[in-house]
Amino acid sequence: METLNQYIDHTLLKPEATQADVDRIVKEAVENDFYSVMINPYWVSHVHNLLADTQVKTATVIGFPLGANTTNIKVAEANQAIEDGADEVDMVMNIGEFKGGNYRAVQEDIQSVVTAAHKRNTLIKVIIENALLTDEEIAKAADIVANTGADFVKTSTGFSTSGATAHDVVIMKKAVGDRIQVKAAGGIHSAKDAENMIKAGATRLGTSASLKIIGKA
Repeated sequence: METLNQYIDHTLLKPEATQADVDRIVKEAVENDFYSVMINPYWVSHVHNLLADTQVKTATVIGFPLGANTTNIKVAEANQAIEDGADEVDMVMNIGEFKGGNYRAVQEDIQSVVTAAHKRNTLIKVIIENALLTDEEIAKAADIVANTGADFVKTSTGFSTSGATAHDVVIMKKAVGDRIQVKAAGGIHSAKDAENMIKAGATRLGTSASLKIIGKA
């Protein structure tokens, strides 16, 4: 398997993260050639400026971590993040509406943010929060995401009852086929974990344990 570094969105989403913490993960991402730095929207402009002369992408989260914001707010949040310099946005679907079987509302919510992101040439991933779904629901949610034309379906926020599992990634990959890609996030703490996710079908990994995964912690 090729180097893990370029699979990794080096992630810091803790609410207590300070500017010093953010600066540290930016430095780590540049030094280790990680794919992106994933931070909360408040830090996007700052991180974008720090990464300006590098190949590392700036990524952020939308409607995070609950997915229960209104669609208009998710769209506005995505638009501001992109204006501030985000190269990629990871939005949370409306989990409650999905659990209630209101799939049309879920798809329309996602579609609105996907359209806004793609209008500005920004990659978008959609978090379905697998820990709260059955296997059948995981497959259904992944299919809905693929139908919107999003770039990735993503397992988890990392803020729910558990994170990604290789089992979930297999289900997601089977549901979306080659239409879109799969990102695994949450609970990926070792190189073994990372390799298992990739073998299951993930092409991107979200983790705060990046240095440990590449053997530098």
